[in-house]
Amino acid sequence: MTTPAPALLIAGHGTRDDAGAEAFRDFVRELGRRNPGLPVAGGFIESSPPPLGDAVTALADQGVSRFTTVPLMLVSTGRAEGELPAALARGTERHAGIAYTYGRPLGPHPALLSVLERRLDETLGGPVRTPRDRAEVTVLLVGRGSTDPDANAEVHRAARLLWEGRGYAGVETAFASLAAPDVPSGLDRCVRLGARRIVVLPYFLFNGVLPDRVRLQTEGWAAAHPEAEVLSADVIGPEPELFDLVMDRYREAIEYHHHDKPAHAHAH
Repeated sequence: MTTPAPALLIAGHGTRDDAGAEAFRDFVRELGRRNPGLPVAGGFIESSPPPLGDAVTALADQGVSRFTTVPLMLVSTGRAEGELPAALARGTERHAGIAYTYGRPLGPHPALLSVLERRLDETLGGPVRTPRDRAEVTVLLVGRGSTDPDANAEVHRAARLLWEGRGYAGVETAFASLAAPDVPSGLDRCVRLGARRIVVLPYFLFNGVLPDRVRLQTEGWAAAHPEAEVLSADVIGPEPELFDLVMDRYREAIEYHHHDKPAHAHAH
């Protein structure tokens, strides 16, 4: 008899932003619809409902004894790396014998870089047909921002990978909160580097308070610098690539733990 595949638990950072939390919950529901027969639940480490523990309980109530957690995060901050295992341990305390594994954060995966490139093309009015057009575009990739330098370095890594081989004049980085440079300083830097056309590209999965802030700051800066051409791109959003990537991370975690080490088990 084959053991059933582990259920899938999606872990979000948590946000005080209703729109961002709802986008997360929508994504989890749609992932469940796309994978009939696989129990899927999602919860947040902090701030927003449902908490991760409730999502674990929802799976346990369906008779699930093993699950794999995929963090729905582009960048894992040091804090989240500590908080996710702690939240999972708390969430499984009430459920004797439930076992779990967890996978890696999502970014900067080539599939996500392709979506970012598509967002840039859409903003510039469809696929840029000549290399010269791209050579005049400087991208400002804006990450969430963290007090954790490693998390901020991951945004720089994504910027480098996005720039590599795509022909943009440059890909600079800025942050929406907690880290420098902020968006106006990032735009100032682009201009000092000789940028002709700048596209501000939010490195976020879903819309919400921080991407809105990025757009407002971009518009404010553009109004004060009419000589510069500045455009705002959209967030990544619930694209097919994102659904596929989450399932890739799920399968990868199962494979890794199957070959490598036992799942965490909780027993009273």
